[in-house]
Amino acid sequence: MNRIDRLFKALRKRNKTALMPFLVAADPTPAHTRDLIAATEDAGADMIELGVPFSDPIADGPTIQAAGQRALASGVTLHEVLDMVKDVRKDVHLPIVLMSYYNLLYQYPIEDFAQRAADVGLDGVIVPDLPPEEAGPWRRAARRAGLHVIFLVTPTTPQNRVRKVDSLSKGFLYYVSVTGVTGTRDKLPRDLALALDRTRRQVRNPLAVGFGIGTPSQVAALAPHADGIIVGSALVRVIEKHQNSSSLVDEVRSFVQALKEPLL
Repeated sequence: MNRIDRLFKALRKRNKTALMPFLVAADPTPAHTRDLIAATEDAGADMIELGVPFSDPIADGPTIQAAGQRALASGVTLHEVLDMVKDVRKDVHLPIVLMSYYNLLYQYPIEDFAQRAADVGLDGVIVPDLPPEEAGPWRRAARRAGLHVIFLVTPTTPQNRVRKVDSLSKGFLYYVSVTGVTGTRDKLPRDLALALDRTRRQVRNPLAVGFGIGTPSQVAALAPHADGIIVGSALVRVIEKHQNSSSLVDEVRSFVQALKEPLL
């Protein structure tokens, strides 16, 4: 059984919600990312979402864009990101999901990427710019390799399309909490909890919510309404603030521990 499936099955038995931190691979350096993945697991993260730096992102807000530029400045490639996952798999046991734009996978190409991704220990892949209707070749390649393909829905996605996207997704369904790009927000949409409840009733996959979530109080408020909570920009901002400090790993560990506290 895929690690993602095992995780959500175990959490549902305990009526718990997964904490799913997002890191940009190679931010601020490849060596730091290895340490940060291990630190987030130590801090109680249930799953890691690892973003591949890309020069022309469409869904990333300014914080994650800046992290991607820092990572690209080191010359990191998709192949090196996969090597990074292989390395951390020696010690890290939680599910790891990669987020990458399709151009990188296509150039790899996709069949080779899917097999390599599975071989290094990835559990699933999110491709935010690949519409489900166009994803047939990628889904087939991923299925042959044993990878889960995870799609996204938004507050403006019609309910009949939510069900269709859910039927094509595997592992979990990613619910984008707001329209627009990533980034922390002081307040989440007032009707988000109701929207999550409505969507959760209609889908077969676990529902994970991301975009704009960055504080323990927001995590606590959303926990009863989702199977997983993704925190990205707020964590990446901690990395940006402490990137040149010897306390970087400890700061990230403390931040993730604080996010995890409401989920215990």
